[in-house]
Amino acid sequence: MTAASETFEFRTEAKQVLDLMIHSVYSNKDIFLRELISNSSDALDKRRFEAVKNPDLASAAPPEIWIAVDKEKSALSVADNGIGMSRDEVKEFIGTIAKSGAQEFLKLLRAQKGQTDIPELIGQFGVGFYSTFMVADRVELVTRRAGEATATRWESAGDGQYTISDAERDEAGTTVTLHLKSPDEEDGLKDYTQEYEIRAIVKRYSDFVAYPIRMNVERTEIDRDEEGKPLPDAQERKVVKAEQLNSMKALWLRDKEEVSEEEYNEFYKHISHDWNNPLLRIQAKMEGTLEYRLLLYIPEKAPFDMMMPQDMRKHGLHLYIKRVFIMDDCTELLPDYLRFVRGVVDSEDLPLNISREMLQENRQVQRMSKGLVGKILAALKEMSEKEPEKYKTFWQEFGRTLKEGVFQDPENKDAILELMRVNTTTSGDDAVSLAAYVERMPAGQDAIYYITGESQARLLASPHLEAFRDRGYEVLLLSDPVDEVWTQYVSEYKEKPLKAIGKGEVDLGASSETEKEQAEKERAEQSKEYAALLDAFKSALDEYVKEVRLSGRLTESPACLVLDEHDVSPQLEKMLRMMGQDVPTTKRILELNPKHPLIEKLKTLHEKDSAADMLKPYAELLYGQALLAEGGQTPDPAALSKHLAGVMLKALENG
Repeated sequence: MTAASETFEFRTEAKQVLDLMIHSVYSNKDIFLRELISNSSDALDKRRFEAVKNPDLASAAPPEIWIAVDKEKSALSVADNGIGMSRDEVKEFIGTIAKSGAQEFLKLLRAQKGQTDIPELIGQFGVGFYSTFMVADRVELVTRRAGEATATRWESAGDGQYTISDAERDEAGTTVTLHLKSPDEEDGLKDYTQEYEIRAIVKRYSDFVAYPIRMNVERTEIDRDEEGKPLPDAQERKVVKAEQLNSMKALWLRDKEEVSEEEYNEFYKHISHDWNNPLLRIQAKMEGTLEYRLLLYIPEKAPFDMMMPQDMRKHGLHLYIKRVFIMDDCTELLPDYLRFVRGVVDSEDLPLNISREMLQENRQVQRMSKGLVGKILAALKEMSEKEPEKYKTFWQEFGRTLKEGVFQDPENKDAILELMRVNTTTSGDDAVSLAAYVERMPAGQDAIYYITGESQARLLASPHLEAFRDRGYEVLLLSDPVDEVWTQYVSEYKEKPLKAIGKGEVDLGASSETEKEQAEKERAEQSKEYAALLDAFKSALDEYVKEVRLSGRLTESPACLVLDEHDVSPQLEKMLRMMGQDVPTTKRILELNPKHPLIEKLKTLHEKDSAADMLKPYAELLYGQALLAEGGQTPDPAALSKHLAGVMLKALENG
């Protein structure tokens, strides 16, 4: 007996929920086609799976998804020859918002003990179907359950009601027809009957769906000869051809042996929009409580936007769920210091929120992120050991960014330090690892010494290096802005403390207890001998420095400026101000070299004439000289120039 047409109310405050679905859940109206294709893919998976136990359910035709348009009626349909639905299933799953047939099917299978071959179903929440009302005034669904003779029609205008009636369908499967709204550019509504719009959406979101997505397209043809030239008097004619819209070539799901290097490189260029081949490829299948596959690339050259603010650049990590594209800038899965990585992650069961457009914050996401980071860092370590020249290229392009991980990712700080490469006072143009630095530390050196600044050239000319050169101690030259930050988070490496040579007092040690006692005695005597001069310098420079003392780090220069152990460096101050922070200027310490002839002369001069203003020009000159030696700027260039002219004049007059 044929069932009559029936009209129902949706079961879940339908009008309000549909309004929410249409206007709030999805930010991009193109999503509707992805959701329909995903539902068709699920239906094909279900039929293939159920046909294993019941061969009568198998389709005589190959599994496929068809898209059709009717421009005159402004309609678009998506059809499949999947499992289909019975009348009761339509009521249950289409008539109830957020009640997913795929979810129910999975729950049923998981309840069967010993069941392991569970199909990969995309649908998770039962709401994707309703995204069609974003672009359609009316939606019609015709479906026939595999193994049944009757079909069912479901129709709704998204107004809180739907109608179910009998229908006819030649084979099992489902067809969803959308009666489209008029295009509206301001509202983001496109003309979805246009072939190029459909192709673009399928390419973006469903290119790697496991089943062919086909569409009949109209083409213009003309008869040609064997050489391809049009035949005489040949007339153009319109023909309709079936074309496949998706490539189905999900490289990350194929064995490495099946994919050529050229295919890998072409895929990289496709997802990254980079003309060059990648520097490194990382491919893996992660198994366990969370299963996913990854195909990642490290570019040969740094992307142009890599150092831009976060909201102005793309990470380039594409997230797929069961081959269906979800997002192309998945920031939740990779920390910011790995923002140069490009590629694809395809999850079997990563949970999504209702719109599939944002990941939920949960342990599974954290576990996946941890696995991705571990794989990338392990691959970089292998490259550094087996392909040092290639790693050198990587470090030149991305080393500055990777160093951010020292303070962004405490869990992997040690692994990043192993990957770090640094220039030193003896390495020349070849950056070395911290491990290599420690291995060649001479006897008696008990710390890793470093200096930070704005350029390698300025650092090499710094007076702070003088005593270290005399001792034969190698010093790290850190000239990237990020070096000012990460060094604050590393107190030691391989049980060797990190020490900034421009901070605190320097005591390079002595070879014996006798030498230590002698050195301490000498410093005490010098401090007493120069006490009056130091006080005079402090008085003259009180506006600029917080202390004047004798130096243990200078052997050639007369003076230098240093910081207390926990003071903020001038470079870091500058960075913070550029970020809009109000940072007070840190007064530094002026150190004088008691063995320099100029300081000895000034001591003698002060002993002869201790007038307060007599020493001021010399003090300001030395302070300015110390600033210029480190690449800084003097607070009063005009005064410095005047003092310098005065000193030169005196020298000439006395000469």
